[in-house]
Amino acid sequence: MPIDEEGMAKLAIMIAANNPTGIVSYDDLRQRVPNMVALDAADLTPSQARNGEPMWHQIFRNIKSHSDTPGNAIYDGRLLHVPDVGYKLTTHGRNWLAANS
Repeated sequence: MPIDEEGMAKLAIMIAANNPTGIVSYDDLRQRVPNMVALDAADLTPSQARNGEPMWHQIFRNIKSHSDTPGNAIYDGRLLHVPDVGYKLTTHGRNWLAANS
C-alpha cells in the first residue's frame, strides 16, 4: 500500500523530533524515509508532473499543499511550513507524537 500523507507527516514529525532544531528538511525526508518504511511500486512510480521524481516525494510536499484541510498536520498544528526548507515540529506535534508512537 502506498504511503499516504498522514503516514508521511508522522515520519516528518519523527525525524524533526530527533533534530535539535525541530526541523525536518526536504533533503532529510528524501534521505531518511526510504530507510524508515518500505516504499512500494506505487510510491516509486515516476511522477509525470514532477520531472520523473518518485511519487512519494509529492506526498511530503502535499503536507504543505493541503495545509488548509482538516486532518492535515499543518492545519492541525503539528507542523509548521518552513519555506524552501521543510517543516518545523510544534509543541503540539511533539505531544501528538508521544501519544501516537
